Amino acid sequence: MQNDKNLKITFCSGAGTVTGANFLLEGNGKKFLIDCGLIQGEKFVDDLNWGKFPYDASEIDILFITHSHIDHIGRIPKLIHEGFKGRIISTVPTKDLTEVMLADTAHLLSREENEYNLPEIYSAENIKKAMSLWSTLEYGQKLNEDHGFQFYFKDAGHILGSGMLNIIYNGKKIVFTGDLGNSPSPLLPDTDVIDDADYMVMESCYGDRNHEERSERKKKLEQVIKANYERKGNLIIPTFSLERTQELLYEMNSLVENHIVPQMPIFLDSPLSIKLTDVYLKYDKYFNAAARKIIATGDKLFEFPGLKYTPETEDSKAILHVPAPKVIIAGSGMSNGGRILHHEKNYLPNRNDTLLLTGYQSVGTMGRMIQDGAKKVRIMGEDVRIHANIAWISGYSGHKDSDHLVEFVENTAKTVKKIFVVMGEPKSAMFLAQKLKDNLNVNATAPMAGESVEIKC
Repeated sequence: MQNDKNLKITFCSGAGTVTGANFLLEGNGKKFLIDCGLIQGEKFVDDLNWGKFPYDASEIDILFITHSHIDHIGRIPKLIHEGFKGRIISTVPTKDLTEVMLADTAHLLSREENEYNLPEIYSAENIKKAMSLWSTLEYGQKLNEDHGFQFYFKDAGHILGSGMLNIIYNGKKIVFTGDLGNSPSPLLPDTDVIDDADYMVMESCYGDRNHEERSERKKKLEQVIKANYERKGNLIIPTFSLERTQELLYEMNSLVENHIVPQMPIFLDSPLSIKLTDVYLKYDKYFNAAARKIIATGDKLFEFPGLKYTPETEDSKAILHVPAPKVIIAGSGMSNGGRILHHEKNYLPNRNDTLLLTGYQSVGTMGRMIQDGAKKVRIMGEDVRIHANIAWISGYSGHKDSDHLVEFVENTAKTVKKIFVVMGEPKSAMFLAQKLKDNLNVNATAPMAGESVEIKC
C-alpha cells in the first residue's frame, strides 16, 4: 500500500514514445494529470487514442498543461467526454493557443470515419466546456492547493507559453519538464534553470543525438533558398504550425529585408499557422529581449516583401500557377496531413525543386520515410516518385539536443534523487538515461507506458 506521505506517478502514455504525454500524479487523496496529448505516428491520430483512459476522469482534481502542442493537449476533449469536471491550468498564452489548436484538430477529425464516435468526443461542446474549466498562471505565480500541494510554472523556452511544472509537496520538489526548448531561440527567452529538483520527469526527443549549431542553421536556410532560386525551383517546407513557422518567418524576415536572399514569392499556406501567428503577436511580451527590441523599432516580424498569407482554399490552389522560383511553407511538419501533401504531390517528382525538413520526423510518418531516403511515397492514393532535392536543417528543432539535455540536468545533479526519462523513442530515452548516469552520476531510468512508480516524500 502506498505511504500517505509518498506520491505515485503513473506514465499513462508518453513513455517509450515521443507523443501522447499523459502522466498521473496521486497522493494524499488528490489526483493530478500532467498533459493529455494525442498519440501520433503513421496516422495523424493513432487508434490508441480512443481506448479508455487507465484512470477515472471524473476523479481528477486538476489537469496541468505544459504547452499547447497537440501531443500534449489533443485528448482534452476525450477527458471531458469521460467525465472530467476538474480544473485545467496552464500559462496565459497556452490557453489561447490551445483553443485554436483544438478547433483545428476537431476540423481534421471531422473527416475521419465514425468508428470511434469522434464527432461526439471531439465536439464543439466538449472543447467549449474545456475552455470554461481553464484558468491561468503567469510564470512563477504560485498556486497553493489543499492537502499540502503547491504548483508553479517556469519557462521551458520551447514554444510561446511553454512551462515546466514545479510541484512542492512535503518539502520535496517534483518537476515535469514538458518539452525543453532548443535555446537560444530567435523569439523566446532561454529555458529557465532548475537547480533544486528532488525528482524530475523529463523529455528525451533528441536524447541520443545533437543538432548543428544555431549559428549554422540560418546560414543553411540562406544557402537552401539561394540554391532553389538559382535552379528556378519550388522550395517546399513542411513545418509545424506552432513555433517552427513563427521562427522561420522571423529569420526569413531578416534574410529578405537585409537583401541576403533574392526577393521571391513566399507563401504561408496554412490557415492554422496564420491564426497562431496572430496569437504570437498578441503576446509579444513573452518574446526575448532581442525580438522585443526589433518590434519597438516598428518592424513587423511576420511581414516582409514577397510574403503572402493564403488562408483560403482557392488561394492555396492558385499557388501552383505562380511561376518558380517560390517558397511554400505549409503544414503538417511531418507530412502526415494538411496542405503540404498537395504541394509534395506536385513538386516531389521535379529535380529542380527542393523539400526542406526543419524538425523531428516521427517513425512511421511520411516525413521520416523521406528523411530516411525513400524513392517514392504514397500521397492521396497515388505513388509519387521523389526526384526533388531533399534538405534537412536540424537546428530548427524546438527541442534541446542530447548534450544540452545533460547540461540542463547538471544544474540540479546535486539535489535530484531520481530522473524519469520519457517523451522519446525507446533508444533515445534509454541512451539519455545512461548518459545522465555516466556523465552526472544521477539515478535515471526510462519507464514504459503503463508503469507506475512511488516517490518518497
